[in-house]
Amino acid sequence: MIKKGDSVRFLNAVGGGVVVRVDEAKKMLYVEDSDGFEIPVLERECVVVGAVNKETNFPVKDFKTKPIENIQIATQPTQNIERETRNVEPIIETPEGETLKALLAFFPLDIKQLQTTNYECFLINDSNYYLYYNLINGENGTWKSIANGIIEPNSQELLAEITKADLSSWEKIRVQLIPFKKDKNYKPQSVVDTVLKINAVKFYKLHSFTENEYFDDLAMIIDITSEKEKEVENQKLADISPEEIKKAMFQKEETGRPRIIKRPQIAEIIEVDLHINELVDSTAGMSNGDMLQLQLDKFHAIIDENKNRKGQKIVFIHGKGEGVLRKEIEKELKTRYKTYYFQDASFREYGFGATMITIK
Repeated sequence: MIKKGDSVRFLNAVGGGVVVRVDEAKKMLYVEDSDGFEIPVLERECVVVGAVNKETNFPVKDFKTKPIENIQIATQPTQNIERETRNVEPIIETPEGETLKALLAFFPLDIKQLQTTNYECFLINDSNYYLYYNLINGENGTWKSIANGIIEPNSQELLAEITKADLSSWEKIRVQLIPFKKDKNYKPQSVVDTVLKINAVKFYKLHSFTENEYFDDLAMIIDITSEKEKEVENQKLADISPEEIKKAMFQKEETGRPRIIKRPQIAEIIEVDLHINELVDSTAGMSNGDMLQLQLDKFHAIIDENKNRKGQKIVFIHGKGEGVLRKEIEKELKTRYKTYYFQDASFREYGFGATMITIK
């Protein structure tokens, strides 16, 4: 149980601080951050850490306390010493986690002051593998390891805080990853060693920071493994000899004119507004559950009407709100309609409150 005076970090948001008040009835904590602001947060959304540096709001590692298993007591026989055992939480694996996926996330500490604020860089391990990681950056041919270590499966880890003056050295960064599993058989994965190029201008543009499935806050997400795949494909193209290209050109000329295949034309993008006031004239007598069910029924009806129109794009406008409808729609897309492709709709046209689906 978290108590007054404990230092905590937020699980679903960046930041933390010191607990100054506890409301046991509501399971609510009041956390004072480094700026002196008091932030209310649910107890289950916090984790106790060591002391917190008041300037950086990062946990301070305590190197003075040694683990009990490393303490030797010479006055008693070893066999009579009862050693403490720590409860190690089991690693939860998912079917999709067998595909290696790692990403970098960048957060502005003050999104309203993009011209002057610092940024936090997180490593996201969205896989069932432990990862040895090494993050290197540099400029003018000089490289430096910024962060290295081991990250657990399906977790995130803070790597560094970036100042405005440091941004130029982050335009070209190198990420090295070695995937493995502990105490079990597994299919070995390829080592990742890739160079990422980030335009520093992106850090100053609000639209670079978007909603994502890993954090509640807006972040700039870079898929490390996806960039590695592009790098491999580009290398394959570079390895093709001029003789092979010439041979392929002659073969193409000899095959003759291919027959023309008339493909069905796809209609324009369909827009569906799921706001409850667009679906009913009055919500009198309806509970929140009733309204949510009505919105989901409309969602399913539109999908069923267009399920045979391959390539059809549908934008569902659900609004941002508390995100309940958005989460339910994503749940349905990942289970009932898992063959369909979906993404956030255009931020410029719909803001953060719409999802675009492509019928497959």
